[in-house]
Amino acid sequence: MVDDDLGLPLDWKGKPIRCRECQHQGINAMGLCVKGKACIRDRRARRVERFLKGNPDLADQYLDHPYFEVRAGAARYANVFRLPALLSDPEPEVRAVATLRLPEDRIRHMIRDEDIDVRIAAASRLQGADLMPALKDDAYMVRITAVRRMPAELLPLVRHDPDPEVRSWVARRIDLRALPDMCFDTDPLVRREVAERLPLDQLRLLVTDSDLRVRFTVAERIAEEELEPLLDDPEAAIRELARERIAQVPHLAHLLEPKPAALRLLEPEDTTSEHSPKEPSR
Repeated sequence: MVDDDLGLPLDWKGKPIRCRECQHQGINAMGLCVKGKACIRDRRARRVERFLKGNPDLADQYLDHPYFEVRAGAARYANVFRLPALLSDPEPEVRAVATLRLPEDRIRHMIRDEDIDVRIAAASRLQGADLMPALKDDAYMVRITAVRRMPAELLPLVRHDPDPEVRSWVARRIDLRALPDMCFDTDPLVRREVAERLPLDQLRLLVTDSDLRVRFTVAERIAEEELEPLLDDPEAAIRELARERIAQVPHLAHLLEPKPAALRLLEPEDTTSEHSPKEPSR
């Protein structure tokens, strides 16, 4: 999107911007702000951001501006010691920016903020036990953010999360000793994540999984000696992969030999009519 598509240069009240009414005429004369492109008075967040990026030393004076986009933009560049007051700002975007910049010991309570984006910001900064409240958050993105950061030893607490995307992240990071329990997850995409990491000697747990994506991952990773059951897999691609891998191991060549047809016992013929004495005619 180019600047011309962003609309007319209007201020946050919808009035046309006039540079002669701005306190930054000196900056404008030096080319450090341009109406319609980089302007602190513009209602477009992108133009406000450009102004502050080019003039970060002015950010402190805009932390109490009535327009929230200006406060949020200023919070990205202002002196960090000026930010604690913004944690109680009425606008979530402002609180989120402050949460992302302040030290962890100042933002622990933000993990319980009423706004999802603020809680996500807090979860992306906090560590260890401070993330525990996020594990029961109603918003799955807050839980995912926490799961991606928390110590692996705490992840068993989340392996039964109601959202499969959260459980997938658990499967990617949980300690390998706790991973086999997730082989029985109800979601196939979670089980596929398990199959990607499960130690080779435990992959047999998933050889008969109901989902072909899980079995294909098993066929890619499992030891060649364990591939024989997959030679009879219902899915042709899995059978072919198993054959290709086995064929590369000479001492397993016998597994690919045609199996002798099973002997079938014939039913004994009914000879009763041939050998039974005929009833004498009268």
